[in-house]
Amino acid sequence: MLDILYNRRTTRKFSGNKIDEKTIHQLLMAALLSPSSKNNQPWEFIVVDDAGLLSQLSTSKPHGACLLKHAPLAIVVTGDKSRSDVWIEDCSIASIMIQLAAEGLGLGSCWVQIHRRYYNDETTADEFIRELLDIPNHLEVLSIVGIGHKSADRPILTEKVTDWGKVKRNNYHTLNNPE
Repeated sequence: MLDILYNRRTTRKFSGNKIDEKTIHQLLMAALLSPSSKNNQPWEFIVVDDAGLLSQLSTSKPHGACLLKHAPLAIVVTGDKSRSDVWIEDCSIASIMIQLAAEGLGLGSCWVQIHRRYYNDETTADEFIRELLDIPNHLEVLSIVGIGHKSADRPILTEKVTDWGKVKRNNYHTLNNPE
């Protein structure tokens, strides 16, 4: 598992290769098996592999979504806030599980934050995407995970980039020294 964490890096540039159905199924299984508060599973997922829709999704907010135009696959993560008061947390866990599964399958991914972001001055990114994909009003779009074959490998992360000063033991003022 730690190998996946060391290797997972945000990928914004993908090769043009499509994602096969078996792999899409595995990514969705990772999402559907995600833990949720009281097992409420407030999420619903929309798989987008249509190039025209991916291009439109890439315009869902001014910054950070443009990578979707060249991704062969995106999974839109929505949540039903009437099912859980922690739908954001539950859907966030599902989003990262998709990303970890993508890395484990040799794919790259990038989280595109949608919740509380704007398409333009009058329209939220959530509203734009709900209209584009005909998403019912009881669901809110939390994120879109863009997925594809990596166009280039990036260096793996190491413990050198970790900040153990952010880890305390037993109280806030006692550092946890891993050595």
